[in-house]
Amino acid sequence: MQAPRPVRVWALRPAQFGQGGAAGSGGGPVICHPLNTFPSPAEPVTCGAKPPSGLMCIIFFKFDPRPVSKNAYRLILAANRDEFYHRPARAADFWGSNNEVLSGLDMEEGKEGGTWLGISTRGKLAALTNYLQPWLNHNARGRGELVAQFLTSDMDSLSYLKKVSAEGHLYNGFNLIAADLSAEKGDVICYYGNRGEREPVVLAPGTYGLSNALLETPWRKLCFGKQLFLEAVEQGRELPRDALVAQLLDVLSNDEAQLPDPAIEAQGREYVRPILSKYAAVCVRCPDYGTRTNTVILVDADGHVTFTERSMLGSDPTRWETTTHEFRLQS
Repeated sequence: MQAPRPVRVWALRPAQFGQGGAAGSGGGPVICHPLNTFPSPAEPVTCGAKPPSGLMCIIFFKFDPRPVSKNAYRLILAANRDEFYHRPARAADFWGSNNEVLSGLDMEEGKEGGTWLGISTRGKLAALTNYLQPWLNHNARGRGELVAQFLTSDMDSLSYLKKVSAEGHLYNGFNLIAADLSAEKGDVICYYGNRGEREPVVLAPGTYGLSNALLETPWRKLCFGKQLFLEAVEQGRELPRDALVAQLLDVLSNDEAQLPDPAIEAQGREYVRPILSKYAAVCVRCPDYGTRTNTVILVDADGHVTFTERSMLGSDPTRWETTTHEFRLQS
């Protein structure tokens, strides 16, 4: 199957791909739009029954810098981290010079200290997914450093992503969300993918989905998961915080394969076809690889952060541990 012909990325405006009018308002079906795909020549990956590291992570988020209701949230984020069960990692906790950063940490030899998702007490948030590609350069720099460096830097999100975009060729394919959450200055969330446009973009308020293609690429699992996410958010408006978190964790645990999906096949080509049936769900579950961590982050109008992480214990997908951290943003 041939890869789809590249199309130009447009300015991202939630009214174009939300629910009817404003994004995330509920009602009709979720609309996802295609963005560019660019194959990356390098050393081939032998997938077989084993995917490249971090292959199928997924993120859904809705942000509204100025929610009308006092009980509404400025940011709701739900994310899965998929990885080999044997890859060492540390559960989410505070770290950094002043214990101001909250995230899990990769402890793989040579990649120690990298992370996939985190938030700081200063209001900096970042999240990373890998870009599915049939070829990997095994000499490329580790992508987990991109999140950790932003969370500990003094650069604003757009400036940081502009810096990253100048070095994007040094990494295998990735997507990076970077945000500055500040009630005083206004929340700003930016996006950059090194297999898409050369410049990062500032996202308009709305609801977004990101998997292992560019932002809002209409993989069936992404559109399906985004619909579930929006339904949970809508239902959660009248629920206590803990109940909303529980509903979002249920979304992240959905293991219904969304097939067929020609878009994933076109992007991953012959390397993804043998494993597609196992990785076409929001929650991936295989004998030695799959969803290891669910994370839900809520930021309310007053800057109160609730960070809930549910992590697999060891390599047993039947045993999980849930922890919640709460704090108030300093910005």
